[in-house]
Amino acid sequence: MGQLCKDRVCVVTGAGRGIGREHALLLASHGAKIVVNDLGGSMDGEGHESGPAHDVVAEIVAAGGEAVANTDDISSFDGAEKLIRQAVDTFGDLHAVVNNAGILRDRMLTNMTEAEWDAVIKVHLKGTFGPSHFAAAYWRDRSKAGDSVDGRIINTSSPSGIYGNIGQTNYGAAKAGIAAFTIIASMELARYGVTVNAIAPAALTRMTENLGMGKVDDEMKEKLSPKWIAPLICWLASPESASVTGRVFDITGMEIAVAEGWHKGPTAPARHDPEELGPLVLDLVSQARPNADMFGHDKTDG
Repeated sequence: MGQLCKDRVCVVTGAGRGIGREHALLLASHGAKIVVNDLGGSMDGEGHESGPAHDVVAEIVAAGGEAVANTDDISSFDGAEKLIRQAVDTFGDLHAVVNNAGILRDRMLTNMTEAEWDAVIKVHLKGTFGPSHFAAAYWRDRSKAGDSVDGRIINTSSPSGIYGNIGQTNYGAAKAGIAAFTIIASMELARYGVTVNAIAPAALTRMTENLGMGKVDDEMKEKLSPKWIAPLICWLASPESASVTGRVFDITGMEIAVAEGWHKGPTAPARHDPEELGPLVLDLVSQARPNADMFGHDKTDG
């Protein structure tokens, strides 16, 4: 095994199970020192169990790597600050933050409660903002002090956020926000030597079993294994990725693609009279590329 991330200090949130666990294990196998963050809650964010984070740490240490556990709630500002401080205090530096933690509370819009909306937005969107904020402040201070900085923030969006999925207005809105956050943060942090990218993964985990992904054959299970996602994270966390920033990568079923964001489509002069807009708008829409399906393809592609 190579040492793509040798001696780089990496924080991975939601790393006790699923995709995050694969990130942490592969980064460690490539020489990174890992802070394994996991609150240990259920899929919907309830409860708190320290076991998953410590189990992953034990697995890394048994394989000869270096890791510590963190069970702070990264959706709180205090928890996010403690997480970043622990990385720096324990290992003396920080090179990459992988924002992976998430929950699901799927519901159709007409039935969704305020609590279901707030919980998902808090964990995904604020849980990305908090660790990123404190990491960015650390790197900014290092840069202003004249130190060389080679920082990475790697966020987790979703096909539900960049393409859309029924029953996930809360989750999709959070994940779309993370995609926009990624692009803007990449612009702000470039001056400090920090890149910001995101992935939009689809994999078979406990979070996707209830979405129909658990009822697949062995071949599809292999294609949708979380292990196919971790290599991209490992490369993005490494020094080799310094020239790539502000990108969202669609990674699904052993395939990597660059997700291309919003672009201005068919255009026409504006009108003062709203009664004139009907034919104009219908014509523009008829010329426009249709929205993508959950696989990122035009819905008319069949």
